[in-house]
Amino acid sequence: MDFTLIVALVIALALIFDFTNGFHDTANAMATPIATGAMRPRVAVGLAAILNLVGAFLSTEVAKTISGGIIKEGDGGVQITPEIIFAGLIGAIVWNLLTWLRGLPSSSSHALFGGLIGATIIGIDSQAVAYDVVLAKVILPALIAPLTVGVVAFLATRLAYFITRRDSGKADGRGGFRYAQIFSSSLVALAHGTNDAQKTMGVITLTLIASGMQDVGTGPQPWVIIACAVAIAIGTYSGGWRIILTMGRGLTAIKPAQGFAAETSTAATILASSHLGFALSTTQVASGSVIGSGMGRRGSTVRWGMAGQIVLGWVLTLPASAIMGAFAAGLALLGPIGIVLDLVLGSLLVALLFRRSRATRVTHDNLHDIDDAGRVVKIRKTPRKVSRTDRKKVAL
Repeated sequence: MDFTLIVALVIALALIFDFTNGFHDTANAMATPIATGAMRPRVAVGLAAILNLVGAFLSTEVAKTISGGIIKEGDGGVQITPEIIFAGLIGAIVWNLLTWLRGLPSSSSHALFGGLIGATIIGIDSQAVAYDVVLAKVILPALIAPLTVGVVAFLATRLAYFITRRDSGKADGRGGFRYAQIFSSSLVALAHGTNDAQKTMGVITLTLIASGMQDVGTGPQPWVIIACAVAIAIGTYSGGWRIILTMGRGLTAIKPAQGFAAETSTAATILASSHLGFALSTTQVASGSVIGSGMGRRGSTVRWGMAGQIVLGWVLTLPASAIMGAFAAGLALLGPIGIVLDLVLGSLLVALLFRRSRATRVTHDNLHDIDDAGRVVKIRKTPRKVSRTDRKKVAL
């Protein structure tokens, strides 16, 4: 296969991943204001899309971590090839869609890292992965950040309710938090753009470096930044309603004060990690803050069964996407026929997942018709005829 063609395929696939990252992670910023009624669903995702677009231009530190840190350079320069990156992206995209279908807010970042690591191990060897960088800038932040932000959100929620505690005959002022959520959720969307869009920038930059089209050690080119910003913004606007449902209603019942506390904690953590170059999972941070805020409000209950499913998804993301990336890399090593097989099998699997999603469709129009996270209540178009036996039971 022509070398320029494979580079173009990788760039196209990277932008597709960026799109899935957008709709997969819309919930991080907008699930709580939608759940509390602070913003209408379409307005919320539209605002998030604009702020994701703006945020993508604010920093490139995370992109540099991906393009020049996770995969080691060999004696002859960068070891990874466009074919290996191509395989890793397939693993990441498939895992993103699998978890989206289940309504699980898994980490798109870890799906990307897992896919690249698995593909590199099969395509080159296990020594080509910089495990120290993966540990320091991916795994440890993934363990520390959700716990830290959960504690911060817990304390922030307690503080918000203490400040606005009810006194006899006086308004508590909590209604104002619904308006404050517009600001705090916007800040999360902006922070998401500064962190997540950069991951795709890093992948494309890594591809250009590996193909000799860009110098080693350089950052993303302007056209790469623009393309990635637009792709994640379009993905964000498309919704990702299944995961919005889980984050907004599946973990805990969210009130405006705790929603504001959760969003502020999330934004502060993500912005700090972007500045330090940590490729943090914004999904894990947002989920941790929602759980922390749920624990912080008296009378609120956290649905620990759903929380356990989400954590299980976090644990499985790296190894599962690595296995998929490794399988795709094994095919890619066959040459042009392997690349074609990867494209065909990946496309068929994506089509199957979208077909499955149609059976239980979740949109901005039917968010209120949901029973449990990820499952739509089937509403009959015509009222069911009541039998004579049922009428007798009602009479009794």
